[in-house]
Amino acid sequence: MDNKLRILVWNEGVHEAINEPPHIGEIYPDGIHGAIAAGLRSHYPEADITTAVLATDDEHGLHEEVLAETDVLLWWGHKAHQEVSDAVVERVHRHVLGGMGLLVLHSGHFAKVFTRLLGTSCSLAWRNEGERELVWTVKPSHPIAEGVDSPIVIPEQEMYGELFDIPDPDDLIFISSFAGGEVFRSGVTFTRGKGRIFYFSPGDQEYPVYHHPQIQRVLANGVKWAAQPGLQRAVPEVTNPSRDWFGEA
Repeated sequence: MDNKLRILVWNEGVHEAINEPPHIGEIYPDGIHGAIAAGLRSHYPEADITTAVLATDDEHGLHEEVLAETDVLLWWGHKAHQEVSDAVVERVHRHVLGGMGLLVLHSGHFAKVFTRLLGTSCSLAWRNEGERELVWTVKPSHPIAEGVDSPIVIPEQEMYGELFDIPDPDDLIFISSFAGGEVFRSGVTFTRGKGRIFYFSPGDQEYPVYHHPQIQRVLANGVKWAAQPGLQRAVPEVTNPSRDWFGEA
């Protein structure tokens, strides 16, 4: 096996499919997943970077064999959390425990797999008025913060605010502040089993956040940190075989 980094960018693709907001095609002509993947390719041109979409790909593009060959999975979700098959959630959960890296982005805080891994509601306060967000680095020694401006200035973004119902993170790397006065733990890490998890909030579908060079740098750093090259993966066995197929249990 070669040492090429294997990255999978997953997106619901629902906003793009229904053209909501109407200008999403102008912001992300190749989809949100396409913009994220393009940013990662600019940092890792030799990596194997692929995409998958809930709306069009069989088994959401997250087959057992695909996950087994993925070093880091990036997850963007918003409108269709409940449409994600429980069997796929079980599958992704096992691979994270076995050592696959997971980056959960923006509204992915409500993804089934994220709430299962964290064991809390992952609820938060929010308001969408296109406010300025400042992303402040509060742990500059962490690899994910390497080369990142403090603050990152995002001219327009959806506000996420506390209380963010998550367990105490392993690392608090970024805190965001908004024009309305709210603050939010916008960049946090967790370890579950052998897997490393990074949650990063900036990236609403209404704004071109994933084209921002500093946001791309954070995601690239997050992928590098979560990948754990050389780790011997140990994916747990299926605990409930009746659920490990694409359909109802």
